[in-house]
Amino acid sequence: MDNKVVSIIIAIILPPLAVFLKKKAGKDLLINVILCILGWIPGILHALWVVTR
Repeated sequence: MDNKVVSIIIAIILPPLAVFLKKKAGKDLLINVILCILGWIPGILHALWVVTR
């Protein structure tokens, strides 16, 4: 199993955790938490974008 596949699965289930594991604490994590509060789908999309770039 590839590490990127695991990261994508985590990004779908727990988006802030995936962003934290990829970028640590910072502006990307803050943006993702805010997006998850506003709606789960925007948080997932942002997490997938951060994990796959």
